[in-house]
Amino acid sequence: MKAMLLTGHGGPEMLRFGEAPDPEAKPGEIVVDVHAASVNAADYKVRLGSHGNLAFPHILGRDFSGVVASIGAGVSDFAVGDAVFGVNDAGIEGAYAEKLAIKAAIVARKPDRLSHLQAAAMALTGLTAIWAVEDTARLQAGETILIQGGAGGVAGFAIQLAKYLGATVITTASAANADYVRGLGADRAIDYNAEDFTQSVSGADVVFDTVGDDVQVRSYSVLKPGGRLVWIAPAPAGFKPPRADVKVLRPAVNRDRAHLERIVALLEAGAVSPPPIVRYDLADAANAHRVSEARHLRGKLVLAVR
Repeated sequence: MKAMLLTGHGGPEMLRFGEAPDPEAKPGEIVVDVHAASVNAADYKVRLGSHGNLAFPHILGRDFSGVVASIGAGVSDFAVGDAVFGVNDAGIEGAYAEKLAIKAAIVARKPDRLSHLQAAAMALTGLTAIWAVEDTARLQAGETILIQGGAGGVAGFAIQLAKYLGATVITTASAANADYVRGLGADRAIDYNAEDFTQSVSGADVVFDTVGDDVQVRSYSVLKPGGRLVWIAPAPAGFKPPRADVKVLRPAVNRDRAHLERIVALLEAGAVSPPPIVRYDLADAANAHRVSEARHLRGKLVLAVR
């Protein structure tokens, strides 16, 4: 099969388009003909070496959409030809390829209304946002949430979800993305280049931080006593939370079919919609990584595999 191979830690030039062995379905697994794979910030971090040593060549990629090509022993809930989408289990990658093997239990049927590109774009972002906002923050109607970095994929899904749950939604974004995040449902957009959110937000019930570093450090000051800070991007190394009267929470983001089906249910309810997509061919993944690493993208980068 064709695959984008990471040949060593380093820059995007370490990604080479080449051949890899076809996977086989073990018991409880399916092999998927991948049609689209999402590009996530975690991908370039793995490429740079932040996740430890890898056996090279290594195939990156966590979430995907495609068609079932073969079925392992014990799998009865899918048939060859079914359109599916999903996210590889934690610590497992391989979506930057024409085929991947994955546990059937953590895959869901792709809605007909979504293209493969759209389904791949919503998989890990939706999974992460649901785990963060619903399962971890347990956001309630009438509460106020500040979502840091609102134009990104996870944050954009989180804005829509929080609004659907009945919360007041404040988000940070560049001036160029202000209308975009308001269109997602944000009640207020703060231009992080022109306004210090710590001077204009106070008493928030929840902060959802998708940016990390100094943004997380400063986020503590806007929470009310008993508030919750949920993060998916870390604070600086060695940072100690300055307040004992707030909860600091990191979502588990476990892979399971139930959370993928929650994405589908939210889509069918009109609560969320697919993000804007910037499409790259699989062979052009290095350029997609350059854009991802710059961290100023609206929506999602997606690789067209087939």
